[in-house]
Amino acid sequence: MQNTAHIIGAGISGLAAAVRLANAGFQVHVHEATQQAGGRCRSYFDAQTQLVIDNGNHLLLSGNRHAIAYAKSIGTEAGLVGPARAQFPFVDIKTGKRWQLDLGNGRIPTWLFDKNRRVPDTSVSDYLALAPLIWSSPNRLVGDAIPCEGVLYDRLVQPLLLAALNVDPPEGSAGLAGAIVRETLLAGGHACRPLIARDGLSAVLVEPAIELLRAKGAGIHFGHELRSYTMAGDRVGTLHFGAEDTIALGAEDVVVMAVPPRAATSMLPGLKAPTKFRAIVNAHFRFDPPAGLPDLTGVVGGLIEWLFAFPQRLSITISGADRLIDVPREQLAQQIWDDICKVADITAELPPWQIVRERRATFEATPGQNALRPGPVTKFKNLFLAGDWTDTGLPATIEGSVRSGDRAADLVLAMRPA
Repeated sequence: MQNTAHIIGAGISGLAAAVRLANAGFQVHVHEATQQAGGRCRSYFDAQTQLVIDNGNHLLLSGNRHAIAYAKSIGTEAGLVGPARAQFPFVDIKTGKRWQLDLGNGRIPTWLFDKNRRVPDTSVSDYLALAPLIWSSPNRLVGDAIPCEGVLYDRLVQPLLLAALNVDPPEGSAGLAGAIVRETLLAGGHACRPLIARDGLSAVLVEPAIELLRAKGAGIHFGHELRSYTMAGDRVGTLHFGAEDTIALGAEDVVVMAVPPRAATSMLPGLKAPTKFRAIVNAHFRFDPPAGLPDLTGVVGGLIEWLFAFPQRLSITISGADRLIDVPREQLAQQIWDDICKVADITAELPPWQIVRERRATFEATPGQNALRPGPVTKFKNLFLAGDWTDTGLPATIEGSVRSGDRAADLVLAMRPA
């Protein structure tokens, strides 16, 4: 008899678990409370710009092995595009200085020894000063592990860690920051090639997964919110989606709960989970990128931090953006556009725009909040957790989301009789 897996939540972590289990022969049912899949990683048509935009700008790196493997498994790896080498152009808005960090495409970080490929005005010793970060404890602050000042910090470390941790780097977890450095800068250019979903996050990471699952006979249930459950011994026995909508689980059936932490803690009393979150602001402008503008540009000394060039639009990301949540939208759009004009070297009036402010974009990647992240195993034998807020060893990223889904699915697979 075919085993059944119920995936609660159709975000990236839930879809990753669902795809892995469907490919392993499980009968999969995905239950999503809203009317669309993707969670905080999806696309939608925006009436203001008359374009399909993403609810957040997400950057993957070629070394994100779980995310890349997930894309391969749903046949969309080619939809993640980027330069042939790990090259990152930067602009300092305050000084007008421009440079390119060139990590190459090897497995050893030889770029450190070439001043033309490093951050300008830095030496090898500046990078060696980051060594304490690499194997730091998650309970240690970044600010206690490395010097958070100087040219290298301002031009590379601060932008990199702010994007990864979504908190001001000195207050972030050194252990989480160290994981990022180990899997990117320390792994050489081979692991650092930047990749974006040029055709949209849903088209590359979400919709093909739904199509694959349906092709394998999976049930995809939108507007299907789990309300409660009942126990059968040390297992979840029944799922309740409404007064007249219940599902009785078989003895070998499993549940992967891939929902936000607030929903998980309400369903699982006593579960520890992060309680503090940080905002991210994304903005999209309908404007054809000028010729030669890279897909991604790092920005130092301005309001914006990363500029993405997509067909027909320019988009930006600002992390650690709690300070911007209440700024009037028109004022913020103009300030952002002024920065874009400087970075892209264009002169133009404010085009059609959209701002997406996500108040609870990620958990606060501090030592205190990181310590609250649960593992995938619960007190119930057939219930597992997934989500970028669980203890993946990484901050809240797409790679962490997929890794958590894979891990939950692997634990389910390990339960099957040999």
